[in-house]
Amino acid sequence: MDNEERIDISKPLYNQETFVGRFKHFLFITDPRTIFASDEELYAAKELVQKYKLKQEPAGTTKEQILYAKKLYESAFHPDSGDLQNVFGRMSFQVPGGMIITGAMLQWYKSAPQVIFWQWVNQSFNAIVNYTNRNANSPITTNQMGFAYISATSAALVASLGSKSFLQKHASPFFLRYVPFIAVAIANAVNIPLMRQNEILNGIDVESEKGDVVGKSRVASVTGISQVIISRIVMAAPGMLILPVIMEKLEKVKSFKRMSVLHAPFQTIMVGCFLIFMVPTACGLFPQRATLSASTINRLEPEFYRDIEERTKGNVPEKVYFNKGL
Repeated sequence: MDNEERIDISKPLYNQETFVGRFKHFLFITDPRTIFASDEELYAAKELVQKYKLKQEPAGTTKEQILYAKKLYESAFHPDSGDLQNVFGRMSFQVPGGMIITGAMLQWYKSAPQVIFWQWVNQSFNAIVNYTNRNANSPITTNQMGFAYISATSAALVASLGSKSFLQKHASPFFLRYVPFIAVAIANAVNIPLMRQNEILNGIDVESEKGDVVGKSRVASVTGISQVIISRIVMAAPGMLILPVIMEKLEKVKSFKRMSVLHAPFQTIMVGCFLIFMVPTACGLFPQRATLSASTINRLEPEFYRDIEERTKGNVPEKVYFNKGL
């Protein structure tokens, strides 16, 4: 490829300072079709990306091949460690995984065994996603991971069964359809911080604009985790809030009501339609390379601010940057 045609493959294709640019970026790398790529294809894509960075790609390589390799690479390999991610934990698996589990939760919510089973399945899936997309510079032990998983599952079950019991006594049957969303929102607020507890306890690497690590910040970790919690809830919200209204209307139609065997597949497909757009929307709500101002650090982490002053000999950057995770 000629130098004039080369792209900066280490950077997103779209402007990350705007929501539209971030939406396009995550639409690109969370394409669910990439989950069907074999490990051989993924490692070949990684190799091509690395060679392209060094201007050593094979002769005749096209721009389309480079862009596809970039898509496969960024959809499957961790941005910090470069390790191949578990396919079930990749954000590109959110559409197929989320649509099946969410569709089931929305369909089977009336009995306690149904609620317990599908909340357990959902939290197992969430635990895999949260672990896969953690900040790789803050490893978590098996015991910590087990505690996070049990705590989040327990929180989801308490929230779902508690809200179910309350709504049965104080609201119309329609509102029982929102039990899964209540449980999902509460469990996300428990699961993500616990799965990434080492980041909160020890902080995560923050960098200057040039990419030089200036230290570890707990405020940065809390900021990033808070943004991820909001994003995950937003991701699930439209399908779990709008579909109950649609199903309530459709189930009053005699022909649809008689075809009860199709209710679960219908909801699953509809959730998938929502997630196709909501996954990149939710991921793009906040910049992936998040920022903190020096004044915020000085106010909330004065000791860390003094450490930066010492390391930079008084030349504290106005902003520091960090990977918030997904």
